[in-house]
Amino acid sequence: MKEIVIAGRKIGPGNPPFIIAEMSGNHNQSLERALEIVDAVAKSGADALKLQTYTADTMTLDIDDGEFFIDDPNSLWKGYSLHKLYQEAYTPWEWHKPIFDRCHELGLICFSTPFDESAVDFLESLEVPCYKIASFENTDIPLIRKVAATGKPMIISSGMATVAELDEAVRAARSVGCEDIIILKCTSTYPATPENTNILTIPHLGSLFDVVVGVSDHTMGIGVAIAGVAIGAAVIEKHFTLRRNDGGVDSTFSMEPDEMNTLVVESKRAWQALGNVSYGPTKKEVASLKYRRSLYVAQDMKSGEIFTPENLRAVRPNLGLPPKYYDILLGKRIATDIKKGTPVSWGLVLGGLNE
Repeated sequence: MKEIVIAGRKIGPGNPPFIIAEMSGNHNQSLERALEIVDAVAKSGADALKLQTYTADTMTLDIDDGEFFIDDPNSLWKGYSLHKLYQEAYTPWEWHKPIFDRCHELGLICFSTPFDESAVDFLESLEVPCYKIASFENTDIPLIRKVAATGKPMIISSGMATVAELDEAVRAARSVGCEDIIILKCTSTYPATPENTNILTIPHLGSLFDVVVGVSDHTMGIGVAIAGVAIGAAVIEKHFTLRRNDGGVDSTFSMEPDEMNTLVVESKRAWQALGNVSYGPTKKEVASLKYRRSLYVAQDMKSGEIFTPENLRAVRPNLGLPPKYYDILLGKRIATDIKKGTPVSWGLVLGGLNE
């Protein structure tokens, strides 16, 4: 899996997880709140803030019934028409620059998900460092080609895509010269459940498409994301809000600032713990070797006395012979007078090992 650089940040094996906070519609149609979210993301330690760039009219038709109306009783957005939902959730385009500027001031990488070609043109005017393709758009091959043609790195959520559909997306991106591709394992339900997340797909995606991989996680908590890091996720994306109780289209499955900070800390610890395949003591463990067990004289002994379970014991520290010689030493004689607490060596055994 190769390394990708976005705005100077190295992403891939050998680097800490790249943490993306997705604002989505959690600004609740307030620019002031959107900027507060930027501040909170920066304080949490995340690497990047992501927006979504669309309008209701670029997403769907202004129709309030039939297939354009959400009546699924299990949906967070039941009772909305698609147009009304996107009208409420979208980030006004005139907000993008002040949000980008605040991110730059705070050292955050800021980018977005475009949902049509006009959004790509607009984002290019803001000099975004990379693009995200949403899970519902990963079959929009013309959009993928448009994004790939910018020459910027591309992050693609897998969502509901089959292997064949993902292959088409990756081939489309590469056909116009985009080689810096990240694929995120994503479950397109909101919220998602751990048992429906299948993160074992993450390393398979990496080997199948030779790309950097990660997880776009819609589950509650940090468990799925941390598990993802353990099996190779180099990128974690989570929705972010100031307070879930404030409501909003995505607030139910979004992280709060303290939770995001915990994710940042624990995902880095998980990455650090991966290390390499290693046996034997590490440099830090060498000093602990002296606390292994070894064979010691457990009673005062006179020259010629026989080692027995009463006067020979395996105890800490590790200055005597290894315990594996215990059975061999039983019944042998000591070569000299010795005090309790003396580590046993072959020089103390009458005749040594060959008696």
